[in-house]
Amino acid sequence: MLFVLSAPSGSGKSTIARRILQQFERLSFSVSATTRPRRPKESDGKDYFFLSREDFERRIADGGLVEWEEIYGNLYGTLKAEVDRVLAEDGHLLFDIDVKGALSIKELYGTQAVLIFIRPPSMDVLRERLVRRGTDSEDVIERRMQRAEWELAQSGAFDYEVINDDLARSVPEVAGIVLSHIQGSQE
Repeated sequence: MLFVLSAPSGSGKSTIARRILQQFERLSFSVSATTRPRRPKESDGKDYFFLSREDFERRIADGGLVEWEEIYGNLYGTLKAEVDRVLAEDGHLLFDIDVKGALSIKELYGTQAVLIFIRPPSMDVLRERLVRRGTDSEDVIERRMQRAEWELAQSGAFDYEVINDDLARSVPEVAGIVLSHIQGSQE
């Protein structure tokens, strides 16, 4: 099974993803590829597969990505070989990707893909989280907020929607979704 978490930036999907991965030993994290520069403490193959723009574009042309998108000047995507390897081993993958990528995975993998939209409680709370994070300029925050409006409008295409107003409730809700599909795939 492929479990895809998507949400506007700042909604808490990465925090939820990390906690879900701790609960399921047969669930692997889908490491995305990117052209963005590596940040301190990030490692290749663990946080991202860091590729040159030329290598990334070659993989697009060769059909080596199941989904990709340019976001804020950098390319991000999922390597098809990695997804196929895990599925061939009867494993399960957890994705932490943008909405457009989630919809592409659903289109390619159909019922093997379970899309879970993580919704912030409100746009005001989302902005507050982005500001509190302290990693983006006001311009970047504004772009993220504009993109969030489009992303929220796509949530109806997802299999599930979880409002992340409290991690103590949101994480078990997502874990329950994952567990029910893992158990269902074993029957």
